[in-house]
Amino acid sequence: MQGKLNVTYQLICDNDTHKEISLKEILANEKVIKLIKSEFAKGIRNLQLSTDDSQTNVIISTEKELYHFEAHKKDFADLIELAEEDAKKRKLLKKGCDAVEIIDFQTLN
Repeated sequence: MQGKLNVTYQLICDNDTHKEISLKEILANEKVIKLIKSEFAKGIRNLQLSTDDSQTNVIISTEKELYHFEAHKKDFADLIELAEEDAKKRKLLKKGCDAVEIIDFQTLN
């Protein structure tokens, strides 16, 4: 196998957050309602907020930085190890952030 891969990865940390909240649940919170009304409908009375799509979710997650490196196609089976080595070389791994996740890889000619 000739050629190279462009590999994208991110760090996995202990305090990473990923939470999905339905829009219906958000609009049920009185503090959120007051904030929306004061920001977008200041001075208007007798307002009611609603949504017609009960499947809409808001995702709250940790913003991650993506890192890239190149590897040979023949090293495809070792991409995670190579990503870990790249992270060690860049001194990215530390207490609480000691693993990597492969996000994407693309074939280069």
